[in-house]
Amino acid sequence: MRRQQARPRPLQPDPIYKNVMVTKLINRAMKDGKKTVIEKEVYRAFEIIKDKTKEDPMNIFRLALQNIMPTMEVRARRIGGAAYQVPMSVRGVRRESLGIRWLVTMSRTRSNSEYHTYAEKLAAEIIDASKGEGLSVKKKMDIEKMAEANRAFAHFKW
Repeated sequence: MRRQQARPRPLQPDPIYKNVMVTKLINRAMKDGKKTVIEKEVYRAFEIIKDKTKEDPMNIFRLALQNIMPTMEVRARRIGGAAYQVPMSVRGVRRESLGIRWLVTMSRTRSNSEYHTYAEKLAAEIIDASKGEGLSVKKKMDIEKMAEANRAFAHFKW
């Protein structure tokens, strides 16, 4: 991009839980601009979490995000005609973005025969992630393992 970097737009916290991360989750999970549809599903997922765990769903959601958000990742860097996978630390905004993206995609990949609605899938993924299990936590582990394996190329960091 030749112009200046795009400024992040300020997000309003969601109306029920007054949390910006829930708004980010809603915006990421939204399809075809149907925000009210996904809002109902996300809030239904939080109700399912409340029923299953008997705890505050926001605490479980925060814990799940902490378990999902990566600290290290690899980025391709071309040096002398060869592309190296260089491990780099992940900054805050990207950590949140990756964590929410993985949470949404991994909850979508859950089977329809076991979970009938998106709210059930999302609730199951959040609960699993809060325990340190689930597909999204596995994705984080794989990314960090790859960064650890390519630690020899860390001197190519820019």
